[in-house]
Amino acid sequence: MPLKLDPGSPHPLGATFDGQGVNFALFSAHATRVDLCLFDESGTETDRITLPEYTDEIWHGYVRGLGPGQRYGYRVHGPYVPRHGHRFNRNKLLLDPYAKAYSGQLQWDDSLFGYQIGAKRGDLVKSRTDSAPFMPKCVVTGTEDLPLNNRPNRPWHETVIYEAHVKGMTALHPDIPEALRGTFGGLSHPAVIDHLVKLGVTAIEVLPVHAIVNDRHLVEHGLSNYWGYNSVGFFAPAERYVSPGAGIAEFRTTVDRLHEAGIEVLLDVVYNHTAEGNELGPTLSFKGIDNASYYKLDENKRHYYDTTGCGNTMNLAHPRVLQLVMDSLRYWVEQCGVDGFRFDLAPALARDGNGFDPSAAFLDAIGQDPVLSRAKLIAEPWDIGMDGYQLGAFPPGWAEWNDQWRDGLRAYWKGDMGRLPELGRRISGSAEIFDRRGRKPWASVNFIAAHDGFTLNDVVSYNEKHNEANQEGNKDGHSHNCSYNWGVEGPTDDPTILDQRDRIRRALAASLLLCHGTPMWQMGDEIGRTQLGNNNAFCQDNVISWMDWQNISERDRDFLTFVQGLSALRQQQPLLRSPNFLHGEPVAPRIKNVSWFKPDGEEQQPEHWEDPVAKCIGASFAGGGNILLMLFNADIDEIDFIFPYFGKRHLHWKLLCDTANGLIRPEDAPIATGKTTLPGSGLLLFERTER
Repeated sequence: MPLKLDPGSPHPLGATFDGQGVNFALFSAHATRVDLCLFDESGTETDRITLPEYTDEIWHGYVRGLGPGQRYGYRVHGPYVPRHGHRFNRNKLLLDPYAKAYSGQLQWDDSLFGYQIGAKRGDLVKSRTDSAPFMPKCVVTGTEDLPLNNRPNRPWHETVIYEAHVKGMTALHPDIPEALRGTFGGLSHPAVIDHLVKLGVTAIEVLPVHAIVNDRHLVEHGLSNYWGYNSVGFFAPAERYVSPGAGIAEFRTTVDRLHEAGIEVLLDVVYNHTAEGNELGPTLSFKGIDNASYYKLDENKRHYYDTTGCGNTMNLAHPRVLQLVMDSLRYWVEQCGVDGFRFDLAPALARDGNGFDPSAAFLDAIGQDPVLSRAKLIAEPWDIGMDGYQLGAFPPGWAEWNDQWRDGLRAYWKGDMGRLPELGRRISGSAEIFDRRGRKPWASVNFIAAHDGFTLNDVVSYNEKHNEANQEGNKDGHSHNCSYNWGVEGPTDDPTILDQRDRIRRALAASLLLCHGTPMWQMGDEIGRTQLGNNNAFCQDNVISWMDWQNISERDRDFLTFVQGLSALRQQQPLLRSPNFLHGEPVAPRIKNVSWFKPDGEEQQPEHWEDPVAKCIGASFAGGGNILLMLFNADIDEIDFIFPYFGKRHLHWKLLCDTANGLIRPEDAPIATGKTTLPGSGLLLFERTER
């Protein structure tokens, strides 16, 4: 039966089912014609329809009789003139940027490239081969049940983030049914949720779940793009994480279950670049739809202006590209229940020109959006472009990954000289970076480790990176790790070395969870996960990256219990998560909301901060009728610390935490007064008590 074609509407973009047919709308400012290709379930093209209307740079048409499940793609006609930035090639089947589902897997073949592979003139020679047999197909979706309206709405200053990978966290969990391992359904299994709740987690930050492409060179080497920072679509979930036949409903159910447990869901999103790479990359979607609009191009428009290191940079200065990103973000919030986002290489999104602009169109658009401005927004505040390091430069309402916290605390606890000033700034919320325009301490997302780099276990076990499994001759990954192996590179049975490693990781964990800012924990660090020294495991979809739930040593079980205790302390002590920056304002006679002390009990003076060999300091936090005293000692030797005066008298102190000995609220600890012995490589936390 012939399909009936009507002009349809330019809005909304994408493929929209209305109960009787499907409206197709695709933006392209420079195309000369757009063909809609329809496919059956076997991947055979059944119809090719030229979209009949072109309104406001949007090609559109309405096809009666089509419905959910219909496979489709586009062929876009126009000039193939790379020197002018145009790479149209009607021989290439293209994915709809607004597609909410895909069918089939991309199979690498030379036909996926818009130019003739092997031609002497490279990408200047247009390819004539059809890519459709090797491309996944877009799928029309219908109306599905929305997530429940049960958002936890956690205040930022009470937030504890857990960075996780859908497959890495679930692939080896013995309590998760095998069919659910590696899927969204596995991520919301009661065993996983119970672990997160006991850990004190209030938000799970999931590595990219948008549809992605496995890079050709990785596939050819038996590897894969495990992390997923290689998006090809911003609405469809990656098929690898969806149980067969489940669709987006599985993701929505996962969000509901996490919300019911009081856990918010944050997505790590990659809008800074796509999987199409540079001029020698494949033509899968944006490049063939309107290359000159979707991407930032160099002065020679044959080439891309790349601030991401991935071959291209999305052009969010273009209103339709900005609209695509905003529509995607709202879809995941409104239709899928997501609570916030972590933006990969965020400065690349805020380059309306070539430089970073804190009032770029993208940042202004989010700031005024009634939906997105209320979501949790986290920037990775660097890219590789000029002036790409922008820590602290994002607008009010944003939090930012603070790598200075990571490096500063790692360096302090491994005993580097001259680190007291850095320690003081970091544990009190990094005010010199974030205290402006009404921003709060929570804007600093503090972390010991993240997906990109060593795990916590490897921070205390390796001096050097060991990335040989990535098959790049150990040349990939950064070499500045601020790590120390304490005598042996990698695994050891030496109890003295293991004891010291345990001391350092407990001290790092306490620094993270007991200091101001938003703590972020990396998946598996709480049970000693190791990547065997690999600090760039982006391509390791195997046991190097997965969380091992069964082979947990007794030391690591003790460490998990210790971390759970730290999280409970943080929840119980408001002074550890102040919503405001503390600058030494008085809260009572001769008592300030934050003070710093030398081991002799005297208040730290400016000249003392510059002592290059000092590794010990005390910090008090006061307010609400309570005082906490935190003592730090990065030296391997113990030191006597005299308790400072508050007012005109000594106070009595109750020990809450001793990282050197792995103690949380020890019941047999005596009430302390006068002085205490501060262990080497240790942190002590005391609370004022009336005896």
